[in-house]
Amino acid sequence: MMEIVVHGITGENYSTLGKDTVRALALQHLITDQNILFVGHGSKPKSMFKNPHLFPSMMPWLFPYGFGSIGNSKIIGPMSSVAQKKLLLMYHDKRLQTDLGFPLIAFNQEQIQDSSTAGFVTAEKPYFAYVAKRLMTLDKSVLEDITNRMMKGERVKPETEAEKACFKLLSDIDTVGGRIKGSLTSKKFMRNEVWSLISYIGAPSWFITLSPTDINHPICIYFADKNITFKPEMYFKKADEAYRLVTSNPVAAARFFHMMVENFIKHVLGFGEKHCGFYGETEAYYSTVEQQERLTLHLHMLLWIKNALSPQDIQDKIMDPESTSVTPYGPSLRKV
Repeated sequence: MMEIVVHGITGENYSTLGKDTVRALALQHLITDQNILFVGHGSKPKSMFKNPHLFPSMMPWLFPYGFGSIGNSKIIGPMSSVAQKKLLLMYHDKRLQTDLGFPLIAFNQEQIQDSSTAGFVTAEKPYFAYVAKRLMTLDKSVLEDITNRMMKGERVKPETEAEKACFKLLSDIDTVGGRIKGSLTSKKFMRNEVWSLISYIGAPSWFITLSPTDINHPICIYFADKNITFKPEMYFKKADEAYRLVTSNPVAAARFFHMMVENFIKHVLGFGEKHCGFYGETEAYYSTVEQQERLTLHLHMLLWIKNALSPQDIQDKIMDPESTSVTPYGPSLRKV
């Protein structure tokens, strides 16, 4: 049986391209070269699965005695790799939080493991034989032409049978990318979830952007600092030091952001609570997280309010000269 594992394609040249273009580039590389590009530094590559010696070998300065590494179940007992990484990031001296490589490599390991698992699951599905057959019989020149047109920003619509076959294969390999955190396909799935909510509930009532002031908040600075004793007055006098602490510790910024978002949902929106939210009684919400220019986090949220007017009802009331409705700023001003 043939197995296909897609780990992804990355680079500065691909960061601004659409998901279809990136997939076409990856597929063209696979078809043209008949292999997978990788970088190795030994005759026997290290396994990324259940290997307690992996991180001590890569980062001996973080694991000087070789103990406490990810996958070392004999020392800490049975625990998932994700739970163990969270535990390591909360180590008291915060050296794993501020290390330039550990958080990124730990997350990248999860992505590779997810993509490998997704690849094996795809290989077992009944239609895999048809996908493999289309992959081996694909017209390389047609795929190259589609990729070049997409790279130029053209919206390509398949017309010939060869082009339709290429696009059919591009849609089939979505199954792998959708399981990987942060992939273009996972973002597409998120958009589908938003459209499903709109179809089920209706148009959202509010669009909210939440950007906590992490570099000025004493709790975030306390998370980022290595001092055990909390003395907030010292941080307000040293703005540059506070900025340096927060921006050099992404884990502290993420912990603070997570705390603020949970409090916003609980107290401001009143979701799952007995009290009504600031905007009204919350029916549903959907939010996504992005990073800002200083690499800390902010949130975009769609909010649905129970018994809220639909956009059409709002337009009808605004356009109705006999309407007695009021705006949030007082009576509406209309010439009757």
